[in-house]
Amino acid sequence: MRSVAVTPGGDRIRWVELPGQEPPRVYVHGLGATSPAYFTEVAVHPLLAGRRSLLIDLLGHGISDRPTDFDYTLESHADALATVLTSTGVRCAELIAHSMGGSVAIVLAARHPHLVSRLVLVDANLDPIPPTPASAGSSGIASYSEQEFLAGGWEEVRDRAGAHWWSTMRLAGREALHRSAVHLTRGTVPTMRELLLDLKIPRTYLLPEADGPFPGMDALTEAGVSVVAIPDCGHNIMLDNPEAFVSATAAALTKREQD
Repeated sequence: MRSVAVTPGGDRIRWVELPGQEPPRVYVHGLGATSPAYFTEVAVHPLLAGRRSLLIDLLGHGISDRPTDFDYTLESHADALATVLTSTGVRCAELIAHSMGGSVAIVLAARHPHLVSRLVLVDANLDPIPPTPASAGSSGIASYSEQEFLAGGWEEVRDRAGAHWWSTMRLAGREALHRSAVHLTRGTVPTMRELLLDLKIPRTYLLPEADGPFPGMDALTEAGVSVVAIPDCGHNIMLDNPEAFVSATAAALTKREQD
C-alpha cells in the first residue's frame, strides 16, 4: 500500500500498486466502492497484466482518508487524483474508471491533460441526474440533505444498497459519500459528456448490453468515442463478466497502436 498527502491538512489518498512497464495504468472506482476490490481480478488478467498499475481509492473511500472538511466535488476529486499521479511520477496514464470514477477521470483529463493518454470509461456518469428519493445509487443518496443523511438516512441507503455494495460503501466517510453523490448528480459545467466530446485522446465507453441503446451514442461516435456494449452484465461490468470486460478493455488500450 502506498499513499500521498493531497490536502493542506495532510489527508492521504492510498492505493495498491502492481509493478510493471510504463506507461502506467490507473484504475478508479465508483461511488461507495474501492479500486482493489473492484479491479484486482481484471488488472492481473494475462491480457492486462504487465503494466505498472495503480488501483487508487479516491479521498473519502476505501483505504484513503475521510476528511470532513473536503467538498468532494468532481473537480476536487480530480485535482486530488492529479496530486497523486504527479507525486508518483505518472504521466500519460491509461485510465480505466468505473461509474463516478469515470466522471472524475473525464474531469482529470480535461483539467490535467498531460496526465492522461487515454480513457476506458465503465458505465460512467456523463450527465446530471435529478435526486430521486428512495432510489438506488447516487440519486437516492443526493435526495437527502447532509444533515438528514448523517442523522439516519445512511441506514436507509444501506438497506437499499444490499450486502454487496454496502460491503465497500461502509468504508466510505458518510460526509464523503453524501457530498460525492450530490456533486455527481449535479455534474459539471460544461457537463461530463461535453468534456468527453472535446477530449482529443482515445476514448472508449463500456456499457451493459442489456441497457439497450445508449443516449447520445451517435454524437459520441462522431467525436471518436468507441461505445462498446458488454453482454451478460449489470453496472459492475468488471465483476459480472470479467472475461468480456478484459477483452474489451485490452482492445481499447491497443487500438491506437494497431491503427
